[in-house]
Amino acid sequence: MTPSALDRWITQASQSGSFKTKDNRSPQEQELIALRKELKQFHMENDILKQATLIIERNLLP
Repeated sequence: MTPSALDRWITQASQSGSFKTKDNRSPQEQELIALRKELKQFHMENDILKQATLIIERNLLP
């Protein structure tokens, strides 16, 4: 274990009372994670809509 890792853990524990990474993220890091999750959801929904469009087009056109 390096001294810098120990210092980081002590700082995190004193600031948030937790050693867990998710409890020690900055507001910007939390926002970035939330935005990435939202973007992933939008991509999934877009793919579903594209597939539905293809299915509908196949069924409507001879």
